[in-house]
Amino acid sequence: MRRIVVIGAGPAGMRCAERLAGRGLAVTLIGAEAELPYNRVALSKFLAGEIAEADLVTHDDPKLADSGITYLPGTRVIGIDREACRVLTDLHGPIGYGHLVLALGSQPVCLPFPGADLPGVVMYRTLEDVNAMLAAADAGGDAIVIGGGLLGLEAAYGLARRGMKVSVLHAVDRLMERQLDHAAASLLMRRMAEYRIDTYLTAKTEVIEGPDRVQGVRLADGTVIPASLVVMAVGIRPESGLAREAGLAVNRGIVVDDCMRTSDTSIYAIGECAEHQGACCGLVAPAFAQAETCARVISGATIAYVAQADATALKVAGAGVWSAGRIDAAGAEEIILSDTDAGEYRKLLLQEDRLVGAMLYGETADAPWYQALITSGAPINGLRPVLAFGPAFAPESTGVHP
Repeated sequence: MRRIVVIGAGPAGMRCAERLAGRGLAVTLIGAEAELPYNRVALSKFLAGEIAEADLVTHDDPKLADSGITYLPGTRVIGIDREACRVLTDLHGPIGYGHLVLALGSQPVCLPFPGADLPGVVMYRTLEDVNAMLAAADAGGDAIVIGGGLLGLEAAYGLARRGMKVSVLHAVDRLMERQLDHAAASLLMRRMAEYRIDTYLTAKTEVIEGPDRVQGVRLADGTVIPASLVVMAVGIRPESGLAREAGLAVNRGIVVDDCMRTSDTSIYAIGECAEHQGACCGLVAPAFAQAETCARVISGATIAYVAQADATALKVAGAGVWSAGRIDAAGAEEIILSDTDAGEYRKLLLQEDRLVGAMLYGETADAPWYQALITSGAPINGLRPVLAFGPAFAPESTGVHP
């Protein structure tokens, strides 16, 4: 079998390369960043000062050598020659492949505000981005984070821990609206305020003010918030340009089948850049599952990737956030358990005696039990009176005791 080339040294690409090399296959891993493969999920901990930069590295040079992976860091792939089965790189020339795996990840969205190109405006995606934020924190001043989703709040929390006064600007009427309802989001906003983080909801950014570098942000209502750093964390887009230029099928992401194959059967795509059954993943768990499937298929196994029910498990400013299923199911019966003083909140959604969605804020240890109930679709069998209290209170007679 000819060499397997994996483009992208993020979590999905590294996992796939490692699994393939572990099966005795020759693997070349190409990374656009100059660094050793690192844990992108832990960038928020590094930003907050909870771990050192060295702790991010998942595979140092000896580990890569032991794995048998040929790693090419700081290398940009500028094209795919499908007819000749080779990738074209800026540093190492053409590299032939028998199978090619695209683990290209995604690109942060940069909204076209006036002033978005000023020095002092950074994205939040890579280690280089985080180091730019740390340099700004060391220089002092205030920070603005545009975006109140997970990445935005992670950036805000980390910068606050580094001593900056932080303001979060969110265009929606609650934080993390994809994972939380208003009640849970208000608890989260209160927690952010404990770290001197101000939150502006339904805030429409109009201009990032300069003129030579960032001085602040002006909102549509005329409010001006001074800052020397603006972090834009408003979403991501699958990185599909290389695949599109190569003539592969692309919708929002690179279209793949259940084996993670693209429209070219010698080329695969996994992780955030891939679109499977019309959906792109943005979490590490499904990206790892796709990497495992891809590696096994290339190794000759007959296996198909099956997307699991949506579930999000996060830690935001030290608070657990978990949601799964249809948290906005229309017409569903709601069971709510709320302890505002303790910062605990649970919301469960039922339809036809089945749990179809769940949201936990604060304490999330019971999440696997609720996930299993949602995934199985099993009737709750009279469990309703104690459902919000978790598996410890589930009578064995209900048939859903852990």
